[in-house]
Formats: sequence, C-alpha cells, structure tokens
Amino acid sequence: MLPLLISYTYLLLSTNIYIADAAAGKSIFILAGQSNMSGRGGVVNLTWDGYVPRESSPNPSILRLSANLSWELAGEPLHRDIDVAKVCGVGPGMAFANSLLGKDPRFGVVGLVPCAIGGTNISEWARGGGLYNQMMRRTKAAVCGGGVIRGLLWYQGESDTLTLEDAEAYKKRLHRFFEDVRVDLRLPLLPIVQVKCPNHIPV
Repeated sequence: MLPLLISYTYLLLSTNIYIADAAAGKSIFILAGQSNMSGRGGVVNLTWDGYVPRESSPNPSILRLSANLSWELAGEPLHRDIDVAKVCGVGPGMAFANSLLGKDPRFGVVGLVPCAIGGTNISEWARGGGLYNQMMRRTKAAVCGGGVIRGLLWYQGESDTLTLEDAEAYKKRLHRFFEDVRVDLRLPLLPIVQVKCPNHIPV
C-alpha cells in the first residue's frame, strides 16, 4: 500500500510541476460567447453522452483555466465549471487548439480561458457588466504566471435575433465590444475569430 501511495504522490507532483512549467510559456486564447462556444455537442435531454470526437481529444500541450483560476490539463466539457446553469458538452475550443498545434507547433502550449455563458445576448457582454468583468478578471489572471494572449474566439449572436431592434443593433454593439476588449487588454491588434452560423435561407 505504501509503495502505491508513494507512486501516486510522485505522479501527482510530476503532473503539477509539468502544468506549472507549461503554463509559464503558453499561448492564451479567450473563449467567449453563448451556448455554441460553451459547448452543447452531445447534450440530449439535459444529459451529455460523454462522447469526445477525435479532433477534440485531450492533448498534453493544451491547458484550461478552471473556475478557481488555476491551470489544468484541458478536456471536454471545457466550460463545465463556468456555464454552470446549463449542461455542457463538446464545444469548438479543443478542436481549435488541436488544429492550431497541428498546423503550427511553434505555438507550444495553448492555454484556453473558457468564459462563455449560454443564452446571453451581446448587451450582457457590454463593458462594465458581469460577463465582461468576469472575462477580464479571468483573462488577466491567465497571464499572471506567464504567457501571451494570442486571440479571442467569439461565438454568439443567436439570442440577438429574437427582436428586430436587437438584430439591427448587433453590428454596432459587437464592434464596440471588440474595441473595448482590445483597449482594456492593451492589445490594439488582438486577433479576433468570430464564428458565423449559416442563415439557412433557401436559394
């Protein structure tokens, strides 16, 4: 029993040391938006089926910032302790990070900062609001131990299609949001990847 305990303790310490070392030089990406970013893949009848596609598989070079602001090895669901009011499943974050490292290993270790909350509209992400402040707090905590913010992945907009007023104001509100993020992070050229869903309008 004692040798087993010693082996487990050594493995745990080795893993924590690896994560701490890896986190120091990570490339950080913010994941923000609503349910599609948070991850609903595989969720049926309020239950996640547990299936993780190959492109979203865990990778020792991909970390996630947990709700308690500590780095850990990333795995689906990435938003499990962030979007806590909903059932989370597979989202685009892990597939993005795996694809990025596959195309350019020079990114080294990728640090993902989950911030998405399902069912939110763009007004709820405005500067000074709760979601914006939480995203900023988490992002600034992410760089405390080292690393560089490389980009923001934004997947949101469905909640702004419910009224014509919100739909027409979306572009202006979104541009303001992007500008505020770049100003508050002091990264005027921060790359932003915005996902657009197909409009399903028949031709």
